[in-house]
Amino acid sequence: MKQNPLAFQTLDSYIAAKELARRVHLAKISDPELRDQATRAAKSTFLNLCEGLPNITAPMRQKYFQAAQNSLYETLGAMDLAGAIGAAQSDDVADVQALGGRLMQMMRGLLH
Repeated sequence: MKQNPLAFQTLDSYIAAKELARRVHLAKISDPELRDQATRAAKSTFLNLCEGLPNITAPMRQKYFQAAQNSLYETLGAMDLAGAIGAAQSDDVADVQALGGRLMQMMRGLLH
């Protein structure tokens, strides 16, 4: 039985953050420390966004969106470093960086 998504689950930012976490996971970063850091940061980006999107108070939304943005920066940095040291495929790094840049623009809109 297919469940109907909640309203916030249909937003572009939700979909992009979920795809970012999926792509980081699938990248199979060979360095264990960077893989752990990148996947945790990507999941944190998604989960903080999930906490902020349905929240109705501006201060709480700001708190979660800022945390999501910080985790997004960490995700992109970890993927960039993984690519630089040969621990991730360049195509995976490029895909995550492009999606992260798109998500960053959406998150800036949510923060302001």
